[in-house]
Amino acid sequence: MSRTIIYIYKDEEKTLSFSYSQYHSIHEAVAAAEGIDLTNYLKMEQQVEAVSSGSKAVRDFRDSHFRKLGFGKITLAQKVNRGIGEK
Repeated sequence: MSRTIIYIYKDEEKTLSFSYSQYHSIHEAVAAAEGIDLTNYLKMEQQVEAVSSGSKAVRDFRDSHFRKLGFGKITLAQKVNRGIGEK
């Protein structure tokens, strides 16, 4: 099922269609949409995850790295619940 990502890149709000079958996270999806290579970032993220005792360190590392890349808010849009028979 496809979801919509709303994100800010270099002070411009953008939307993107997202599916977990294509990307592991919304951060990987927005980086791919903007043409940013995350190879080194993903290696460093694994190292931070290996040495940290909780997920907060990984989350802080991710958030600060994406801020340096020029991203602002990155979030999934609210799901729209539709009734039966509505398209």
